[in-house]
Amino acid sequence: MPRVTSSLTVEDAERVSRVFKALGDPTRVRLLSLIAAGDGGEACICDLTDPVGLSQGTVSHHMKLLADAGLVTREQRGKWAYFALNDGALDAAADALRSV
Repeated sequence: MPRVTSSLTVEDAERVSRVFKALGDPTRVRLLSLIAAGDGGEACICDLTDPVGLSQGTVSHHMKLLADAGLVTREQRGKWAYFALNDGALDAAADALRSV
């Protein structure tokens, strides 16, 4: 395992903390998995509610936290929001773990 050669800045620590908070909920981890497995690596919010057994409003809240943490991107298409994994976001989270 590589050794940490410098400490995180306050800004980096806050960013990493948001990612860890977002990943600290099993529903949000499941949502990421569903998106990754979706056609083209994306999913409509309308397709995410049934698999996790939650209302659209609750899933929207979880997706907002994932988006705020930089783990997913959101695109509005008509009345539905589509989400995709943010390229490199999970790799960045893994790198952040290595830096702590």
